[in-house]
Amino acid sequence: MNLLRKDPGLATDSFYEVRAECTYVPKTKFKIKSGKTLSVRKWRSAFSPEGYLDIGQTLGRIYRGGVNPTIRGEVWEFLLGCFDPKSTYEERKEIRLARREEYVRLKELCTYMFPLVGSGKFITAPVITEDGTPTQDPIVLLEANHEKLPTAQATGLDVVRTDRMLVFYEKPENLGKLWDVLSVYAWFDKEVGYGQGMSDLCSPMIMLLEDEADAFWCFERLMRRLRGNFKCIGSTVGVESQLWNLANVIHVVDPKLHKHLDYIGGGDYLFAFRMLMVLFRREVSFGDSLYLWEMMWALEYDPDLYTLYEEPDSERPEDAKGKRKSSRQCGKYEREYLRSGAKNGETLPISVFLVASVLKEKSVKLLTQAKGLDDVVKILNDTSDNLDARKSCSGAMKLHKKYLKKVHDR
Repeated sequence: MNLLRKDPGLATDSFYEVRAECTYVPKTKFKIKSGKTLSVRKWRSAFSPEGYLDIGQTLGRIYRGGVNPTIRGEVWEFLLGCFDPKSTYEERKEIRLARREEYVRLKELCTYMFPLVGSGKFITAPVITEDGTPTQDPIVLLEANHEKLPTAQATGLDVVRTDRMLVFYEKPENLGKLWDVLSVYAWFDKEVGYGQGMSDLCSPMIMLLEDEADAFWCFERLMRRLRGNFKCIGSTVGVESQLWNLANVIHVVDPKLHKHLDYIGGGDYLFAFRMLMVLFRREVSFGDSLYLWEMMWALEYDPDLYTLYEEPDSERPEDAKGKRKSSRQCGKYEREYLRSGAKNGETLPISVFLVASVLKEKSVKLLTQAKGLDDVVKILNDTSDNLDARKSCSGAMKLHKKYLKKVHDR
């Protein structure tokens, strides 16, 4: 018997069942591995009898092997700052109940403004079948507030296209829940509203958290990190600032590649727009995208996140960093920033370095084969379905360290 045989892991595709006719969907590479994946037992053992969570002992496990799908929803609530690890079971129960009541109130106000919310139906443009005939299935067009109609149609159109390969979304009530959460959010955050791509970010929350209110608040916490990408000021989209950050990172860590991309017309890095907007949802399978996200959040984890979100006078975490904190409770990426002595406003999201790691991995092809933007897009599209989430995160961390050193030495 070979006692040192590598654990092949348990496949996880069964947790996110794909419709039989969708044969084009890539298999999920992420597997549950004993001793690496954060298990139910390891997660439960991180709590004290009162409910205090020693999140520091779970972050490394999440980075090394992801989260067991059976506990993914509740783990994400901590990673995204829905709850404070320093809270008790009773305190979190009270917070959850209060949030559910708040969501009911928000939804009622939204329904008053737009009666279709909560009806299980949603608005979009007609779907055109292959023979060119418009169909009303599964779309419902009803009279509605015309001022809100364009946003409602855009949301509905995205909803019927989001993760439709999954059996979960064969149920109309799940599509309705996704539309309701997105509609309430668009009303809740009027400054940002709804933007294309939000449905890709929200869909996993609907699947992982059974209660609609819990899914909403988890999505709202994720949007605290990403809302800036969707904010439009005139003709400028917020994500352009992240594209500028990406260009700066590549310029620092691989000036030759940056010079070549700029020479062939890609200096604005618009070819990376989708990766940053929906966090690689289109580059990997559904299951692997969840694995990638939780690794990113574990690496970036800031123990002050909950406080920054909950205190009315606090700045948004996207703008505020630098408070004194226990490095043991921080993610590895966050610890690197603390060690580097980076000042407020200098923190870049790990997603920028993830994209940079993909470009770096493809640098030889990009330098030798890319003669124009179409070639860049083709080379990057070849990454789809082949992206290794764990390898990409590791590459992002290495580039991050290299970037900090080069910037510090300037």
